[in-house]
Amino acid sequence: MQSSRNYVPKNPVHIECNIEKTLEVLGGKWAFLVLRELFGGKKRFGELQRAIPHVSPRALTSTLRHLEAKGVLERHVYPTVPVTVEYKLTPKGEDLHPIIKQMKLWAAKWT
Repeated sequence: MQSSRNYVPKNPVHIECNIEKTLEVLGGKWAFLVLRELFGGKKRFGELQRAIPHVSPRALTSTLRHLEAKGVLERHVYPTVPVTVEYKLTPKGEDLHPIIKQMKLWAAKWT
Protein backbone atom coordinates (compact mmCIF):
# COMPACT_ATOMS: atom_id res chain seq x y z
CA MET A 1 0.00 0.00 0.00
CA GLN A 2 1.31 3.46 -0.95
CA SER A 3 1.90 6.14 1.60
CA SER A 4 -0.14 9.26 0.93
CA ARG A 5 3.00 11.37 1.44
CA ASN A 6 4.72 9.82 -1.58
CA TYR A 7 1.72 9.72 -3.86
CA VAL A 8 2.28 11.37 -7.24
CA PRO A 9 -0.73 11.54 -9.57
CA LYS A 10 -0.27 9.90 -12.96
CA ASN A 11 -1.72 12.94 -14.73
CA PRO A 12 -0.69 16.15 -12.97
CA VAL A 13 -3.52 18.61 -12.47
CA HIS A 14 -3.15 21.79 -14.49
CA ILE A 15 -4.53 24.85 -12.77
CA GLU A 16 -5.41 27.65 -15.17
CA CYS A 17 -3.88 31.02 -14.47
CA ASN A 18 -5.46 34.18 -15.89
CA ILE A 19 -2.07 35.85 -16.25
CA GLU A 20 -0.87 32.87 -18.26
CA LYS A 21 -3.94 33.20 -20.49
CA THR A 22 -3.23 36.90 -21.02
CA LEU A 23 0.38 36.19 -21.96
CA GLU A 24 -0.82 33.57 -24.45
CA VAL A 25 -2.96 36.22 -26.14
CA LEU A 26 -0.08 38.69 -26.17
CA GLY A 27 2.47 36.03 -27.02
CA GLY A 28 5.12 36.76 -29.58
CA LYS A 29 7.91 39.23 -29.98
CA TRP A 30 5.97 41.79 -32.02
CA ALA A 31 2.51 41.79 -30.43
CA PHE A 32 3.16 44.69 -28.05
CA LEU A 33 4.47 46.85 -30.88
CA VAL A 34 1.50 46.03 -33.11
CA LEU A 35 -0.86 46.87 -30.26
CA ARG A 36 1.00 50.12 -29.58
CA GLU A 37 0.43 51.19 -33.16
CA LEU A 38 -3.22 50.15 -33.21
CA PHE A 39 -4.00 51.99 -29.97
CA GLY A 40 -3.73 55.11 -32.15
CA GLY A 41 -6.39 53.87 -34.57
CA LYS A 42 -6.75 51.63 -37.59
CA LYS A 43 -3.71 50.97 -39.75
CA ARG A 44 -2.88 49.26 -43.01
CA PHE A 45 -0.23 46.55 -43.26
CA GLY A 46 2.33 48.87 -44.83
CA GLU A 47 1.79 51.50 -42.15
CA LEU A 48 2.40 48.91 -39.45
CA GLN A 49 5.51 47.63 -41.18
CA ARG A 50 6.98 51.14 -41.49
CA ALA A 51 6.12 51.96 -37.87
CA ILE A 52 7.76 48.82 -36.45
CA PRO A 53 11.44 48.74 -37.37
CA HIS A 54 13.03 45.36 -38.14
CA VAL A 55 9.78 43.37 -38.36
CA SER A 56 9.72 41.14 -41.41
CA PRO A 57 6.54 40.87 -43.49
CA ARG A 58 6.27 37.21 -42.46
CA ALA A 59 6.59 37.99 -38.73
CA LEU A 60 4.09 40.84 -38.99
CA THR A 61 1.60 38.66 -40.87
CA SER A 62 1.97 35.91 -38.28
CA THR A 63 1.46 38.37 -35.40
CA LEU A 64 -1.60 39.92 -37.03
CA ARG A 65 -3.14 36.49 -37.64
CA HIS A 66 -2.47 35.45 -34.04
CA LEU A 67 -4.04 38.60 -32.61
CA GLU A 68 -7.01 38.25 -34.95
CA ALA A 69 -7.51 34.60 -33.93
CA LYS A 70 -7.47 35.67 -30.28
CA GLY A 71 -10.14 38.31 -30.94
CA VAL A 72 -7.86 41.26 -30.20
CA LEU A 73 -8.02 42.85 -33.63
CA GLU A 74 -10.16 42.66 -36.72
CA ARG A 75 -9.12 42.70 -40.34
CA HIS A 76 -11.19 44.60 -42.90
CA VAL A 77 -10.63 43.90 -46.60
CA TYR A 78 -11.83 46.48 -49.14
CA PRO A 79 -12.38 45.39 -52.77
CA THR A 80 -10.00 47.86 -54.39
CA VAL A 81 -7.18 47.31 -56.86
CA PRO A 82 -4.84 46.50 -55.26
CA VAL A 83 -6.81 45.13 -52.30
CA THR A 84 -6.82 47.42 -49.26
CA VAL A 85 -6.60 45.74 -45.85
CA GLU A 86 -6.99 47.63 -42.58
CA TYR A 87 -6.53 46.40 -39.04
CA LYS A 88 -8.19 47.82 -35.95
CA LEU A 89 -8.57 46.76 -32.35
CA THR A 90 -11.72 45.12 -31.10
CA PRO A 91 -13.17 46.13 -27.71
CA LYS A 92 -11.20 43.19 -26.29
CA GLY A 93 -8.03 44.68 -27.76
CA GLU A 94 -8.84 48.18 -26.53
CA ASP A 95 -9.16 46.76 -23.01
CA LEU A 96 -5.45 45.93 -23.14
CA HIS A 97 -4.48 49.61 -23.40
CA PRO A 98 -4.48 50.46 -19.67
CA ILE A 99 -2.71 47.18 -18.86
CA ILE A 100 0.09 47.85 -21.30
CA LYS A 101 0.30 51.48 -20.18
CA GLN A 102 0.84 50.29 -16.60
CA MET A 103 3.54 47.88 -17.78
CA LYS A 104 5.26 50.79 -19.54
CA LEU A 105 5.11 52.92 -16.38
CA TRP A 106 6.51 50.06 -14.31
CA ALA A 107 9.40 49.60 -16.75
CA ALA A 108 10.18 53.32 -16.70
CA LYS A 109 10.33 53.23 -12.91
CA TRP A 110 12.28 50.03 -12.40
CA THR A 111 14.48 49.39 -15.42
